[in-house]
Amino acid sequence: MSDYLKNPLSLFDVKGKVAIITGVSGAFGALAAQILAASGCKLVLTAGKKTELDAVAKTCTDAGAEVEALNVRPSSEAICEQVVAAAVKRFGKVDILVVASGKNDVSKITEMAPERFLDVMDANVTQSWLMAKACSKQMLAQGQNGQGTGGKIVLMSSARGLLGHPAGYTAYCASKSAVDGMTKALGCELGPTGITVNAIAPTVFRSPLTAWMFEDNDNAKTVRNGFLTRVPKGRLGEAEDLAGPLLFLASKASDFYTGHILYADGGYTAG
Repeated sequence: MSDYLKNPLSLFDVKGKVAIITGVSGAFGALAAQILAASGCKLVLTAGKKTELDAVAKTCTDAGAEVEALNVRPSSEAICEQVVAAAVKRFGKVDILVVASGKNDVSKITEMAPERFLDVMDANVTQSWLMAKACSKQMLAQGQNGQGTGGKIVLMSSARGLLGHPAGYTAYCASKSAVDGMTKALGCELGPTGITVNAIAPTVFRSPLTAWMFEDNDNAKTVRNGFLTRVPKGRLGEAEDLAGPLLFLASKASDFYTGHILYADGGYTAG
C-alpha cells in the first residue's frame, strides 16, 4: 500500500518548504503568508507597503515561522532576481512561489488613459511573469544541483479572467485572462521538469477593497444581491475560502495538476 494511502494528510505537508509570497499587504497575500507560516513553511515576504509588510511578517514570526521580509514590488527583472537570491541566501532554496501582488483600476474605456490600462497589465501580468521566470530558473537549478526537482508556482487570477464585467473592468478582465493564458502555457512548458504552475481564481471575497459590499445599506445590498443571483452557494467569498485551494496547489497533493485555473467562486462560473 502506498504511504500516502496510509497517511493521506501527508500529501498536504509543506513543513520545511521555502515559500516566496509577493503582495502580502493585500488580503490574499496576507492570508497566504499566515496559512503557510502555520503549516511550517519558511517565508520570504514582499510588499510595497512597509507598515503592512511588517505587520504580516510579525504575525508569521509569532506563529513560529522563519521570515525574510523585503519592502519591494516585483516591478523589474532585477528586483525579482534579488528576491529569489535573498531566499536562497537565507534558506538555501525556493520550493513555492505565490504571486499575490496586483491591482485593479476601474474605469470606462472612453475615460481611461492608456497609461492606466498598461499599469494594470504590468502589475497583474508582467510582474507575475517576472516572478515566475526568476523562481523557475532557481527551481530548475536546484534540480541540476542534485537538491531534488520540482516546485510549485501559484498565480492569482480571478473569475474575471473568464467572464466580463459591465462596470469598467476592461483592464482587469484583460489582465486576468492573460494570467490564465500564462498559467496554461507555463504549465505545459514547465510540467516536464516537475514544476507545476496553477492559478487560484476567486469571485468577490471579503477584503479591505470589497468591505463596502458586505455592509448593511441599500447600495451594498443591491450590488451584493446582483452577485448572489449567480452564486449557487448563496454568499460572497471569505478570505478563508482561499486557504484550502492555496494549500492544495502548494503541496504534493497537486503534483498531477498543472496549467489549471482553480475557481474559488461558490459556483459562480458554473452557471
